[in-house]
Amino acid sequence: MADTAFLLSFALASFLIVIVPGPTVTVIIANSLKHGARAGLLNVLGTQIGLTMMIAILAVGMSAVVSSMGSVFEILRIAGAAYLIWLGIKMWRSDGALGEKEAAVRPMGSFVLQGFIVIWSNPKALLFFGAFIPQFIDPAGSAAMQTVVLGSIFMVVATLFDSVYAIAAGGAGGWLSRERVRLTERISGTFLIGGGLWLAFARR
Repeated sequence: MADTAFLLSFALASFLIVIVPGPTVTVIIANSLKHGARAGLLNVLGTQIGLTMMIAILAVGMSAVVSSMGSVFEILRIAGAAYLIWLGIKMWRSDGALGEKEAAVRPMGSFVLQGFIVIWSNPKALLFFGAFIPQFIDPAGSAAMQTVVLGSIFMVVATLFDSVYAIAAGGAGGWLSRERVRLTERISGTFLIGGGLWLAFARR
C-alpha cells in the first residue's frame, strides 16, 4: 500500500472535494437548523452508510456495470430530487409550534434514511468514485484492498466536515428564539428545495 505522504495527498484531495457544499450538505444544514445538530449528524450517518455501499460496489469491480445503468440512476436522481423538494415545501407550510412538536417525536431513523436516500439520489457520487479513486491505485497492488482503504479515508474526511456543518447549523438554530422558529423553517425549507433543484438540474 502507498506510504503516508501519498495517503495524506489523497486525504487533501478528498478534503477539497468534500468542502464544496452539495445536495447532501443542504439537507444536513436544513435538518440541523430545524431539529438540532443531532438530526444533522444522523443525516451524516445515513450518507456514510450509502457511501459504504458505493465503495463496496467499486471494490468488487462493478463500476462497469454501474456505468451501464444510466436509466436506473436517472430515475433515482429524479425521485430523490422530488423527495427533497416535497420536504422543503412541507417545511415552508409548517408553523413554528407544529415544527417543535414534530422535532420532539420524529424517530431518529428517519433522518438516517434521509441521508441514505439523498446520497443514492445523486448517482454521480458513485460514478465520481469510479473515476477519482482509480487515479490513486497502484496497479501492482490489490485494487480491491486499495479501494477499501482509500474509500475509508474519503469517508473519514466526509464524516468530519459534514459533522462540522451539522454542529454549526445546529448551534445557530439553538440561538433562535421561539418567535423565529417560523423563519428557521423557511430557511431550512429553502435549503431542501435548493438541494432538490440541484439534483434535478445537475448535468450527468
